[in-house]
Amino acid sequence: MKSLLLAALIFGAAAFPALPATAVHADYVGTYVWRENAGWFGGLSGIEVDDDGIGFTALGDRITLLRGRLQRNGDGVITGVTLTQKETLVDSEGRELSGRRADSEGLAIAPNGNIYISFEGLARVREQDGMTGTPHLLPSHPDFDTLIFNSALEALAIAPDGALYTIPERSGRPDRPFPVYRFRNGTWDIPFTIPRDDSFLNSGADIGPDGKLYVLQRDFTGIGFRSRVLRFDLEGRGGEVVLETSNGTHDNLEGISVWQAPDGLRITMISDNNFRFFQQTQIVEYRIPG
Repeated sequence: MKSLLLAALIFGAAAFPALPATAVHADYVGTYVWRENAGWFGGLSGIEVDDDGIGFTALGDRITLLRGRLQRNGDGVITGVTLTQKETLVDSEGRELSGRRADSEGLAIAPNGNIYISFEGLARVREQDGMTGTPHLLPSHPDFDTLIFNSALEALAIAPDGALYTIPERSGRPDRPFPVYRFRNGTWDIPFTIPRDDSFLNSGADIGPDGKLYVLQRDFTGIGFRSRVLRFDLEGRGGEVVLETSNGTHDNLEGISVWQAPDGLRITMISDNNFRFFQQTQIVEYRIPG
């Protein structure tokens, strides 16, 4: 089975070169392939871009937390990446995370610099002060113990009022909507759900400067990936497709950051290469004019 999957992905990478998506509300800006000559590099599942569009934080699903800077040309297209800091996630006792505790997926950063991370193995959300602060776990929701292992809290976003929103990759059944969990005032609730249709699964989320929740979804077709971005208000109303790609347009996009650029809202996404030689770490950008 693994050899068939390998062959399918290699064939897909060759047969479907990167092309702009069929975007609904967004214009394609560009794709940059990020490479680092290091065994730990890869598996990037979360990204947050600073307000200046240059600094960024990225999260790897093997407990790496990265800071870096984006180089851009005069048109705002990414032309390079400089890595400035790498940290390894540890627990409150300073021990490196391992086993079921080590599948870090969702990333959100508060205005005060506090970093929140969600996990899809042992489902939980934690908070730490900056890149190296001592972490502590947020209270759990009863549902977290019932989420599918390795498909739990994939997406994480923070609202202007400090509320956190997290969404599992899978809902448990093809006909069951995805629950959106919200943490505010010290407790969790489920303010709304996202309809589950087609074969798309959740891979990332962010709340943009417009106050809307952007949800990144992807679909592995067997020979490549499709991606789409949905947009909702914070009560779940107004769901719409912002962009949707055809098969093989981009790699396995898992992280999303929505920020204000001079020419409109910018959607920056990053791909998880699964530490496979035939996949890429892509930083992909689209623009919502306005």
